[in-house]
Amino acid sequence: MFTPVYFDHNATTPLDTRVLDGMLPYLTQHYGNASSRHEYGRAARRAIDEARQRVACAVGAHPTEVIFTSGGSEANNLFIKGAAAMLAPGTLAISAIEHPCVREPARQLARCGWQVREIAVDADCRIASADFSAALAEKPALVSVMLANNETGVVQDVTKLAAQAQSAHAWFHTDAVQAFGKLPLSFRVFNAAGVHAMTLSAHKIGGPKGAGALVVDKRVDLQALIAGGGHERGLRSGTENVAAIVGFGLAAELAVERIKGQAAGLLALRTELEDGLVARGAVIFASAVQRLPNTIYFSFDGFDGETLVAWLDRAGFAVAAGAACSSAHPEPSKVLLAMGVSPALARAAVRISLGAGNTQQQVRDFFRALDNTLLQLKGLVAAVAVPTH
Repeated sequence: MFTPVYFDHNATTPLDTRVLDGMLPYLTQHYGNASSRHEYGRAARRAIDEARQRVACAVGAHPTEVIFTSGGSEANNLFIKGAAAMLAPGTLAISAIEHPCVREPARQLARCGWQVREIAVDADCRIASADFSAALAEKPALVSVMLANNETGVVQDVTKLAAQAQSAHAWFHTDAVQAFGKLPLSFRVFNAAGVHAMTLSAHKIGGPKGAGALVVDKRVDLQALIAGGGHERGLRSGTENVAAIVGFGLAAELAVERIKGQAAGLLALRTELEDGLVARGAVIFASAVQRLPNTIYFSFDGFDGETLVAWLDRAGFAVAAGAACSSAHPEPSKVLLAMGVSPALARAAVRISLGAGNTQQQVRDFFRALDNTLLQLKGLVAAVAVPTH
């Protein structure tokens, strides 16, 4: 069976076999409802409690601050909508490069009397300090700035931004989905600086799809998105997905163990890829600033990104044109447009995001496939350009 080389770890990661082994008993013999009072239920509750402890420990939080959700999108919605529901309509400030699961709830709030203020970024995808100060001068009630961008990989100085936001007395949230497992995280440090909530997701760190968490300061009042039996401190009702939560806990523990040993190897592969891409004429976005060690976002001017992704897929390499969540709507990347990149160059963008299983040999094989693909695409462009009589 043909198996393409997987270079799309920011979209999702393979399920770690150790995580799967830990989940399997909760898909078979330990099938109790965690709200039941008998031993089957108590076993499920113990498993959830242990997973909550693992996730909390992985990100320097207290277990009571961890609210399990179905994933990062729900956690972001829980903060944005849940916090807004407890406040009078005011201003919500979000960065111009937020994931759609922050941007879209913000748009929904705008239809309910809230003012949405986008915070500009500079050409390197970093929050523009002058515009951030201007946004804070408008006294937003809520602020959301992602820790690491899913497309460019650029890391924001969230502790500095949150400390500045304290002057506005805003609740400050950060989407840490892409940073988790790639950078050390401490909610205690973030919280001390003024971060009140942080979003996590299991399937970005070798865990299962369908599990995530909002790590939230208990001083923040939230209205539940899903009302019912009062699960998860009353903030997320519904019978818990015990197996997925168990997997999330195990994946979080393993992710922390991997960070130090994996970062150097990923960075070496990223550097080799970037050097080769630049030598072939590619533009690397945000190459001069701190980024996740596994992420490369690049364009070959004159080549459509979606087309290049499709051809590389046929050649045996799974890469992405921007964010996976936006693949159904192939428009120029909003992130790149916010950085001031031209629409034409933004349409050409391709993302490679590396993971633990990638190797130097795969990088070499990728360049052979890329050279062949670019040669064929240039030939097609040249054929179209030749006038016919």
